[in-house]
This record gives sequence, structure tokens and C-alpha cells, in this order.
Amino acid sequence: MAEIFEISHDSVNRFLEREKYEAKDLFEENKSYINLIGGTLSGDDTVIEKLYSNLDKAELIGYYWSGKHLLPIKGINLITLYYTDINGVSVPVNYRIYNKSEGKTKNDYLREMVDEGA
Repeated sequence: MAEIFEISHDSVNRFLEREKYEAKDLFEENKSYINLIGGTLSGDDTVIEKLYSNLDKAELIGYYWSGKHLLPIKGINLITLYYTDINGVSVPVNYRIYNKSEGKTKNDYLREMVDEGA
């Protein structure tokens, strides 16, 4: 991650080692690397494959559509909100892990993430 965003490994470690952090804190970590005027927000989701996990023992694992495999696969669905500035620099600014028990859609999660930044 540090190499991709051209930030120090220490910054990444500090972010991960905090006693308590939330998904919205990702924006605070990345905002100094982007131009906040005139950019675009976009959402994307990806399936982190967990093909050999037991569905009965892992609450967040389920079957989700995979564009890579063109069929539903077993895994964790990660929803990410990105900000792309006018110079083309794109960074993740928030994320959610899809939890079917919450009864929300992916769009619900994206709306929450946008509202947190407002």
C-alpha cells in the first residue's frame, strides 16, 4: 500500500496500529495526497475470495457476483469509495464490508460513506 500511494511505511503502520480507527479515517490519511477541488467520487466493489471457508463459521462470507469469474463466488465483498482528483490521482477514502444481516444494498453503503464525508 505504501508503494502504491507513495507514502511511508511508517504512516501505513501507524494507521493500522491505532487503538481504534474507522473506515472514514482513511480519508484523513489520504487527503494530503490529492487535490480536493474539482474531483470525482466513485464506488466499486470487489470479492475477496474465500473459496475454502466454512459459511457457518464466518459471518461476513457469502456468495457474491464476481466480474472476474462471471459467476457468484464465495468470499467477502469489499465496497470502496474512491476520490479521483483533476490530475488523475485516485485514492480510496472510505470502505465497508458487505454484511447481509444488515439488510443494506451496496448503494446504501455508498450513501453512508458519502454522508460521512459531508
